Amino acid sequence: MSPRPRVAVVFGGRSPEHSISCLTAAGVAAVIDPRDYDLVMVGVTRKGEWVVGDDPSAMATPGPDGLPEVSRGDDGRELHVPGQPPRELTQVDVVLPLLHGAYGEDGTLQGLLEFADVRYVGSGVLASAVAMDKDVMKTLLAAAGVPICRWVTLTARQWQTHPEAVTAQVGELGWPVFVKPSRAGSSFGITKVSSADDLPAAIAHATAFDPKVIVEEAVVGREVECGVLEGVDGAPAQVSVLGEVLVGGDHDFYDFEAKYTDADALELVIPAVVEHGVTEQLARLAPTAFAALCCEGLARVDFFLTDDGELVLNEVNTMPGFTPSSMFPRVWAASGLDYPALVDRLLRTALSRPLGLR
Repeated sequence: MSPRPRVAVVFGGRSPEHSISCLTAAGVAAVIDPRDYDLVMVGVTRKGEWVVGDDPSAMATPGPDGLPEVSRGDDGRELHVPGQPPRELTQVDVVLPLLHGAYGEDGTLQGLLEFADVRYVGSGVLASAVAMDKDVMKTLLAAAGVPICRWVTLTARQWQTHPEAVTAQVGELGWPVFVKPSRAGSSFGITKVSSADDLPAAIAHATAFDPKVIVEEAVVGREVECGVLEGVDGAPAQVSVLGEVLVGGDHDFYDFEAKYTDADALELVIPAVVEHGVTEQLARLAPTAFAALCCEGLARVDFFLTDDGELVLNEVNTMPGFTPSSMFPRVWAASGLDYPALVDRLLRTALSRPLGLR
């Protein structure tokens, strides 16, 4: 390892969350101190082409929707055709994989790095894959005793061959329900459904992103989130203060537009105002979920806080949004760890990780 570790920030990717990854990378790259780290940016286009450069804002130009997309411009060059990662990716001390969604956050990139004996920030292959698949994630969390909502899992084929049976099974959850792609993030493909009549359109929308779909019962309560960091030198995982998401305007739930394109729709309250008993639940449930999924490095854990004061876990995100305005860095800032220090801690945790099986 060099005195000034070389860091590859990987961003973009082939998933629908491409632009969110670009925003995350720009925020993180801006706070990595060049006196401490030698930084290289590795972008992945929507087609899977690998591009290298120094400036993420130059490598990611505005797309048709105004959000950034990795492109091959003056500050970047195509390294390889899709599916063939660049040699430069293995010539670093640590990789910061800021890809969101499929083909990056789901264990695929982590597997490549493990095979190449390259250290990286965040969870390994298993935890990344499990946390990306909401159905498998909920199954493991339920086995660990973590409170979760009821859900039904279906495939596009099941819906095509047995729509009546699927509708009856979903109806047992009660209306309304939320129909979601099982392996997607950033609220892509999610529909709130109030009756069986609206179910076919919602399933069609979800299967456009993933042939595996989950349908969840609606949980009435506040949307609250916290950050978890892997403990240092074998210490227990640390949990941040709780933040609350308040959604307004014309949004019926925390959808993609509320998250990223409607500046007036969202308010983050940090720290969230909760009873002491809720804080005690958080200190128990968040590390339990982190351990149950075999997470490493970091995670954002999302809950519903019911009117009875009980936390119901919604999902665990192993590579959360990381812009300066995102929930994850903000709850850690409120917990005493500012944005630059948070990124530095994640890099140093990864650099101290042994290679091979852990």
